[in-house]
Amino acid sequence: MSVTRAQVSEKEQYLAQIERLVNSPVLHGSESLCKLLRYLAEHELDHPGAHPKEYQIATEVFGRRADFDPQSDSTIRVQAGRLRLKLAEYYSSAGAEDPIVVELPKGSYALSFHHRVPGTAHPPSGPYYEKTSQRTTERRSIRALAVLSILLAAAVGVIVSLVVTRNSTRRELPAGNEAAPAVFRVFWKSFLSGSQETWVIFSNGAFVGRPEIGMRYFDPLRDSRNVILDHYTGVGEVLAVHELDRVFGLLRRPLRVKRGSLFSLDDAKNNDLIFVGSPAENLTLREIPSTQEFVFQRLDSGPRKGDLAVVNVHPRSGEPKFLVGSPSNTPLSEDYAVVALVQGLDPARSVLILAGTTTLGTEAAVEYVCEQNSLEKLLSRLSLSDTGEVKPFEAVLRVKVTRGVPVETTVVALRNRNP
Repeated sequence: MSVTRAQVSEKEQYLAQIERLVNSPVLHGSESLCKLLRYLAEHELDHPGAHPKEYQIATEVFGRRADFDPQSDSTIRVQAGRLRLKLAEYYSSAGAEDPIVVELPKGSYALSFHHRVPGTAHPPSGPYYEKTSQRTTERRSIRALAVLSILLAAAVGVIVSLVVTRNSTRRELPAGNEAAPAVFRVFWKSFLSGSQETWVIFSNGAFVGRPEIGMRYFDPLRDSRNVILDHYTGVGEVLAVHELDRVFGLLRRPLRVKRGSLFSLDDAKNNDLIFVGSPAENLTLREIPSTQEFVFQRLDSGPRKGDLAVVNVHPRSGEPKFLVGSPSNTPLSEDYAVVALVQGLDPARSVLILAGTTTLGTEAAVEYVCEQNSLEKLLSRLSLSDTGEVKPFEAVLRVKVTRGVPVETTVVALRNRNP
């Protein structure tokens, strides 16, 4: 069957709309959802009417093995539910006036495309989507109802699937007999009560480019059309997660690890959290209660303009206002990091922030609260509640670095906060 120029042009319009969605703030940072959206779009446009199957998506998009079983693994249903939510969110906000509407109907993996023409009751016909004939008033009311239905159904589906997945994939705790030092049980006490897992949220900044040709941080002012990569993180974050896993293994408590770009405020409300990495890359930190005395900020003037610094909001006698590590154009020999325990969105939850101005500072901050000797020194300067839990505090660490390894870490400023 021959393809007309009009059909080619229409297909290009639809693909352009997909790229607009992928590069929108709603989907920015959701690499897996962007891959799924592109795959479903290309499949629908190249093979109209041939709807992809769950197994096909699992193996071709998410790299699942040939023995993937959709009955026991809900990954694809969860991802499809999240994508429906994101599409509904986009078209109710930034895409409210977009001429092309992309939808993923409930119960299907077949993407649909519709032209939105103001004042027109019927979308123009085309070979790549199912044609409908409705009056304008009906379309508006049905669309509003459909968006609400999609949001509710997808939310329920995601919750149920996550509960099933969580129960089937809970990681076994270490079986060794090594006991955790008493100082660990004191410092981490607020993360050990109850049945909920503690979540570790590690930073993974958004990049553009590719490793083989060079990468740099995503700049929304100049990179709106570039492919955004959010699956890279620093060596310090990797080693930090490993160290936290070791400590919580000694404490016989499970951890759940999640990258910052996939974290939501609902997660923040319901769990005790450990953030690994600064707000410069762990963007969720900007949306929840965070530090008040020592904050991260890029310098906007002076010879270090643009460098990330720790700002001492209320410096005491002998303390500097700005703490900044080695210049970015020299080998890293000094860094600064923040260790802070604060209340979560739910005051009954605890949030621990472990963040350096570089990945090595982050590594040093985590090591400081995971080693017995340094933790004993820190605890001697902290306050405990009547129930024996550490009260909220903020501390700044100076980190000496040699050949890419943190070798010496000291507390240079500390504030005990009222809960």
